[in-house]
Amino acid sequence: MEFTGIIQMLNGGNLSRRFVVCSILVGLAFPSVALAEPDLGQADKAVGSKWRTYYEQGIEKSVSRKWRLNKVHMNVPESLTVSEKNRYAPKADIVWRGEPLGDRRKQVGAIMTTAVKSGARGLRGGKRVDFNVEMIEFHALSDKLRKSNIKAGIHNISFLIEVVDSRNGKVIVAKQPIQADLIGYTGKQAKELVAAGQTQKVRITNHVAVVIQGWLGQGPDMRKGIKRRGR
Repeated sequence: MEFTGIIQMLNGGNLSRRFVVCSILVGLAFPSVALAEPDLGQADKAVGSKWRTYYEQGIEKSVSRKWRLNKVHMNVPESLTVSEKNRYAPKADIVWRGEPLGDRRKQVGAIMTTAVKSGARGLRGGKRVDFNVEMIEFHALSDKLRKSNIKAGIHNISFLIEVVDSRNGKVIVAKQPIQADLIGYTGKQAKELVAAGQTQKVRITNHVAVVIQGWLGQGPDMRKGIKRRGR
């Protein structure tokens, strides 16, 4: 049965390893700048979970409140693979069925740009900053899984984010990875959510926005593990 290996797919769990590798490389390449001390009580809820909302450290509110977001530079690398295959868990970096068939990288970039801007809308300080965002993975549910009655599925969202001075490009906060996974619903639950206006696009956009808000110290800390069958 095609669904048998849904939990083991994604190259045997490459997302978690990829996220960890990014964390290590970023940590080695750049010193921590303007970062809050990690909330161990909250972060511990995500450590060790394959599916989770997680970042190592957030930004001190006393620092971020001095900022005002000028622009989001979104990068969805051509190296990320895209799949339109009609499978329960297509093996690719980008799987997106929440909009008509088209340029999936462009669609993902637009969703993420909107989400990041929304998460940073509370920044009203005098220092203009740009956010450089690079996608690692955007793997939402396939139509085949969403239309089934299988109670499984995770929207896997991972990216790198960097804060720079808008005037001169000087790095203020070095690149760090953020994992913003979200439960994806299927069958009757999925239909009810869509009927209520909570489409995949709306839910993912709102979730990433809240995660960014928390990372900036402007909202609740969203870091937590997710207990649900995924790929």
